[in-house]
Amino acid sequence: ASKSKSTVFLIDPDALPQTKSLVRHRAAALGITIRELPRSGPLPECFGALLQYPGASGRVWDPSAVIGEVQAQGGLVVMAADLLALTLLRSPGSLGADVAVGTTQRFGVPLGFGGPHAGYMAVRAGLERQLPGRLVGVSQDAAGRPAYRLALQTREQHIRREKATSNICTAQVLLAVMAGMYGVYHGPEGLRAIATRVRGLALALAAGLRRLGYVLPDAPFFDTLAVSHPAKSADEIVASAAMRNVNLRRLDDRRVGIALDEATTEADLDLLLTIFADGDPGFRAADLAGESSAPVPAPFARTSSYLEHPIFHRYHTEHEMLRYIKKLESRDLSLTTSMIALGSCTMKLNATSEMLPLTWPTVGGLHPFAPAAQAKGYHELFSTLESWLAEITGFAAVSLQPNAGSQGEYAGLMVIRAYHRDRGDHGRNICLIPVSAHGTNPASAVMAGMKVVVVACDDHGNIDVADLAAKAQEHAGELAALMVTYPSTHGVFEERIREICDLVHANGGQVYLDGANMNAQVGLCRPGDFGADVCHLNLHKTFCIPHGGGGPGMGPIGVAAHLAPFLPGHPVVSTGGSKAIGPIAAAPWGSASILTIPWVYIALMGGEGLANATRYAILNANYMAARLADHYPILYRGSQGRVAHEFILDLRPLKASAGIEAEDVAKRLMDYGFHAPTMSFPVAGTLMIEPTESESKAELDRFCEAMIAIREEARAIEDGRMDRADNPLKNAPHTAEDLLVAEWPHPYTREQAAFPLAWVRERKFWPHVSRIDNAWGDRNLVCACPPIETYG
Repeated sequence: ASKSKSTVFLIDPDALPQTKSLVRHRAAALGITIRELPRSGPLPECFGALLQYPGASGRVWDPSAVIGEVQAQGGLVVMAADLLALTLLRSPGSLGADVAVGTTQRFGVPLGFGGPHAGYMAVRAGLERQLPGRLVGVSQDAAGRPAYRLALQTREQHIRREKATSNICTAQVLLAVMAGMYGVYHGPEGLRAIATRVRGLALALAAGLRRLGYVLPDAPFFDTLAVSHPAKSADEIVASAAMRNVNLRRLDDRRVGIALDEATTEADLDLLLTIFADGDPGFRAADLAGESSAPVPAPFARTSSYLEHPIFHRYHTEHEMLRYIKKLESRDLSLTTSMIALGSCTMKLNATSEMLPLTWPTVGGLHPFAPAAQAKGYHELFSTLESWLAEITGFAAVSLQPNAGSQGEYAGLMVIRAYHRDRGDHGRNICLIPVSAHGTNPASAVMAGMKVVVVACDDHGNIDVADLAAKAQEHAGELAALMVTYPSTHGVFEERIREICDLVHANGGQVYLDGANMNAQVGLCRPGDFGADVCHLNLHKTFCIPHGGGGPGMGPIGVAAHLAPFLPGHPVVSTGGSKAIGPIAAAPWGSASILTIPWVYIALMGGEGLANATRYAILNANYMAARLADHYPILYRGSQGRVAHEFILDLRPLKASAGIEAEDVAKRLMDYGFHAPTMSFPVAGTLMIEPTESESKAELDRFCEAMIAIREEARAIEDGRMDRADNPLKNAPHTAEDLLVAEWPHPYTREQAAFPLAWVRERKFWPHVSRIDNAWGDRNLVCACPPIETYG
């Protein structure tokens, strides 16, 4: 979005070390030069800058002059800001920043040894359509009622491919909901009270430390202190604290960092004062109460209001909060209602026994940078899970750091890039990507500094090996990698996969295999055996981490032995190989706490159980394809007439014969109590169905019956027995409110609208809104702030 032609990006020297390292690593592949923001004097020419607010040292400062100077050059400014601090401090927007980023972990989400938690990104007006992924938009339904939807919801990464931005992150929806509900429950007054208390404790501690002869900066602070002593080194202070079971952060040779939070107590302050006094300090935290109430001074204090929507002022008792959450829950069709046959997503059972460890304090309460001796359980879990995943995939080593499938793609390509550069092959920057690839693949390749060359597919959905050979040979001197999905995104096993891998290797490239479809492989075949060099695994698919409405996810990578030295490292905690690339995530092991879920899943299933799950996933898909083949064309099959673990129904003929689009079928499925399969990916006008191994034959049959009944409704349109414009498919979904109108306006019955099959009566899920106006929603993003009365 920057108008500057500079390739220099500035970063605050007081940014967190993991932030600095991440930014430098991402920038290197893109040819961006990172420089530290000078402490004084004029700024160098730049296209943007990242400022930490408050700083990693705890410093609160007024960056408005720096922001103005960057913007005067045509650059943009990003502020990494602490949400709790912003209840007391001036907002990035009021200071003139263009973008604010940060974590919402502080709003009620456990540390979890690094995650999961939701990041946030907020932008000034004019930049909202540059945001990665999709936004919640306020639209309206067919009856003119307010309705929420994902605005800009055309799958941007599949349309824009190498120009897409949505592979920058994974949406951490579940954690965003948790943090959002924290804000709803406390409201602006409650959050400000929490922040005021935290800051008061920090003020009291600072006053006590100064009494004890310690030196602290004069700059304002929120909750973090940088402390030194004329006669003590940082190592001495840290060691003294460790003896009393307290971890302090070593900032440099002389200074240590102390960070307080809403869980800090007066007793914690007394312990800290005892540590820093090397014994009884002669006073208590309670004696410092008079030092803890000073207001935030101007110009740092926030004067603007926040969280003005009524929802943040309504639910401040536990009963009311519970009822509000349950009301929202009732509007979601989840796996508790029916199967969700989303192709490419693997929506399978998430067993309660797998989820229970997330409730353990020893899992949720650990800081990601805690000393290794204090995290032996976690490290054993990592070691065991890495060995299991290596055995399952046939690779030599695994990194658990990437915390999304998209980040696994990026990590794998960066490992390949480092391998080539280590061998002196700096010119290898061509990435071959089939047209059938996941849409994040091209964007990941560009972020890794590679140029995308597209490879064709044949009429059966397989890679066109002749086209691949021609392009591999054409670019043999520059070939870095091939990105291939196996089984293919078209739902068939790529039967020439060994030949494909050999061909790429013969021309000097490496093979990155997208493991999104690993649910068709576990226990039956291994990417490492048929020639892949690196593969990412979606633990939120194959290995049972819940999707959570879009996150959390985990995307670790497995690599062959020659790539193992390049696995991701970290600036704070030792990870990775001997020639480790920079970090992929801010936390050393990504969203560590949810790694307990695949660990339990694999331990419970065992080798034969995992293989059987794969067999059933493939069997279930082929059973459904066989049942539906007489009613809808199956777009792609393998040479034996079979599909893999998913298959594509071609609905395009219905557009010509009945005026019915894929969206009409998707919406009509809601009336039958089903979430639609993946629509128009990877082929427009189709539905991609993946039943997984978790569904019973009865549920598979129920879904097939619904799809067959919908085909009969379309046939009635084709035969002229049903109106082409006014029919159940075009008007779906039908809400309870729609059925209550005094005079039914349609040529079909209310019963046909709401209860198209007898069993629907027994388990009816009522959609909350009818057909949504997509175009209206794209034009009206929620950040446009429609009147309060339009909200539900």
